[in-house]
Amino acid sequence: MPAKPRFNPSRRSFVQSASLSAAGALLAGSIRSVATAQSALTQPFRRIDTGWEFHQDQIAGSTSAWSSSAGWFPVTLPHCFNAMDACDPDRPYYRGPALYRAHIPVRNPFPQGRTVLHFQGAGQTTSVWASGAFLGTHKCGYDEFTFDITNAIAHLSPSARATGIPVVVLCDNSPDRDRIPSDLSDFCLYGGLYRHVNLVYVPSIALDAVHIRPTLGSSGTATVQISARLYNPLRATPACRLSVEVRDPAGRIVHRSSRSFDIWSGFAPIASFTVDRPQLWSPRSPSIYRCRVTLATPTGEMAVEESFGIRHVEFVAGGAFKLNGERLLLRGTQRHADHAGLAAAMPDDLVRQELRMIREMGANFLRLAHYQQDRLVLELCDELGILVWEELPWCRSGVGGEAFQQNAHQTLTHLIEQHYNHPSIVFWGLANEIDWPDEYPSIDHQAIRGFLAELHKQAHQLDDTRLTAIRRCDFARDIPDVYSPSIWAGWYSGQYREYEQSLIDGRDQVQRFIHIEWGADSHAGRHSEDPEAVLRLVVTGQGTDERAGDALKAGGQPRVSSDGDWSETYACNLFDWYLKTQEKIDWLSGSAQWIFKDFASPLRDGNGIPRVNQKGVVERDLTKKESYYVFQSYWAEAPMVHIYGHTWPVRWGAAGEERPVHVYSNCERAELFLNGVSLGLRERNSQDFPAAGLRWSVRFASGKNHLHAVAHKGPITVTDEIELIYQTNRWGKPAELRLSRCQTSSATGQSRVTVQAMLYDSNGVLCLDAKPFVRFSLTGAGRLIDNLGTTRASRELQLSNGRAQISAETHGPCIIEARIEGLPAASLRV
Repeated sequence: MPAKPRFNPSRRSFVQSASLSAAGALLAGSIRSVATAQSALTQPFRRIDTGWEFHQDQIAGSTSAWSSSAGWFPVTLPHCFNAMDACDPDRPYYRGPALYRAHIPVRNPFPQGRTVLHFQGAGQTTSVWASGAFLGTHKCGYDEFTFDITNAIAHLSPSARATGIPVVVLCDNSPDRDRIPSDLSDFCLYGGLYRHVNLVYVPSIALDAVHIRPTLGSSGTATVQISARLYNPLRATPACRLSVEVRDPAGRIVHRSSRSFDIWSGFAPIASFTVDRPQLWSPRSPSIYRCRVTLATPTGEMAVEESFGIRHVEFVAGGAFKLNGERLLLRGTQRHADHAGLAAAMPDDLVRQELRMIREMGANFLRLAHYQQDRLVLELCDELGILVWEELPWCRSGVGGEAFQQNAHQTLTHLIEQHYNHPSIVFWGLANEIDWPDEYPSIDHQAIRGFLAELHKQAHQLDDTRLTAIRRCDFARDIPDVYSPSIWAGWYSGQYREYEQSLIDGRDQVQRFIHIEWGADSHAGRHSEDPEAVLRLVVTGQGTDERAGDALKAGGQPRVSSDGDWSETYACNLFDWYLKTQEKIDWLSGSAQWIFKDFASPLRDGNGIPRVNQKGVVERDLTKKESYYVFQSYWAEAPMVHIYGHTWPVRWGAAGEERPVHVYSNCERAELFLNGVSLGLRERNSQDFPAAGLRWSVRFASGKNHLHAVAHKGPITVTDEIELIYQTNRWGKPAELRLSRCQTSSATGQSRVTVQAMLYDSNGVLCLDAKPFVRFSLTGAGRLIDNLGTTRASRELQLSNGRAQISAETHGPCIIEARIEGLPAASLRV
């Protein structure tokens, strides 16, 4: 008797969810499997990121998609068709249909097994055809979903299957009022196959999902309950055998069992056991247990692996957040899936780099804004010890009709079922800014309260181990378990010194309070000798929330967001004040700064980089701004020191005038040297604002200066240094724009040149506070490297202290030109 095929995972298995199907068999839930088959000829899991072609438009019918090669070009997944237009200053990003096609070889090792296409996420509405058969449509841009293509390929010959079945995928990010999130959202609703696509083989009866529920008891022991759901589209009824093996973080077996079951539907318990001395999951020690479940039936054998963590969460009413019985201040930031030149289609290595940078900044908490994110993000949070608020994309809309509500309920089910086992997740976010003015379809308080209550109930039915949360909807703040009001002291309203009182006022209105979203925009490379001049205009005592129109660059009362200089200097001061305030409040649960990385938004066309929200502590390409180090100085454990001003090449003032120098460090003490002479040793005190007492008043020499900082943390010494020019000449009205070559590199047949535009007055003095918009263009044999949404790769942007840069790829003579309204253009032949 031949051996039954086996389906064995080689790493963490994956989740899929149901989709709306018009035709063909479709998975009922979530098959999890990443594996290598024993057969040398086949693989039960295969990532199909190559072999795709792309066409940005809609072609009537799947057959027509194969009728021509015109307009198609090869792409590798992940692929987002808004990769290069989200930050285009001249036109909005593309909202519409686009097609992908590929021939996918199929070699299923299981007799009568099922063949499944698994999408880890695609934007925003996805329709699929296989072998000309329409399989159905999935409406959500962020959850995982599957289509069972077994019936669609049943008529194909073995050779045709081996050659590849024709698959067509239509991705459409056109506006849709029945789909969340709203088009009023302050981020792009990207389109495309921007996460991985996988081909999966399973037996005709398979494991669809495995949920693990660990509970830490008061005695210190943990009870672990495991439940599973089957995928059984043919509704077969043979007996099955389930084997469970669980290993602790060191790889030691803590549970092993095997028993027979009758076939069942829905989730059913399959194992329960106790761990006497569990290793608890926490940011300091993210201990991961691994569970392997093997299903054996007459149709074949398969196994899946899940990881989980054992931890206990308590959120004290009116007070602190506790993890494993100890208070933990949630030190957080937030993440959009967005990157320069890629938009939502970030490769895995780049996602890993971004999450490592978040952890190295010292964050132990991350809000995933404003939608379910890729499985890799959650796996990394598990591994790195980052607690998570993951959010349903009900954003900036009221309550639509039946289709809208069904879409939201289904999306919440997928979010919770697909990410149920991640120990990092502590909050299910249900909504964001659903009180937004002019939202769709209206601000109906009772309708919003009623629907939010439904989602709250649904979340607890699906998972009663986690808390629900929302941000900003005061008339519904009593419904979720955790609430965050809008507090933007020092940016959209008020001054940052009002922050602590705003926290107290917010806490007193809800049962469990957290502060989600705070910060300031900063134009990278822009610095100020008087960053708080704007605060002399701002009225205090009138609230610190964000109100209608506050994000606009003009109108209304004076506020930093419209009247400030958007300098990194001001942003660092604001962050510094918030962090030192959070440090001293013993009842505060925590907060999450908005946002880790600059990102594209169609609502921000008037910003210093058009269509970019610039509140990140890193730019859209992960280049660190100065504020990254402010957070490190409060949160990071590894010793660090950073002199403010690495991107401030020229400072200014009168000869002999004192200028502040801030040093950000988490060390106990630091010493600063100017041109080799010590300016003294300072002791760090987090409550001594600014820079926790590590600040000096410095008299720079005219011209070149060198700063060197030495900091000590126990036996460890760290250092930092910068060089700068101190300009004492005053400048007048901007009169002349000049272009110069900064850097050139060459490859075969092509060169890359970086140019810098600088603005001078009529006497040739650099205008160091100038920030008008500059526009770059190129004629000749080359192209600008632009539309990336950074201060070095945008063809239109504001100057940073009188200067701006851009690069170009050239393969022959060309001319780069820069223009500022009202001044003669500058040009440079390269």
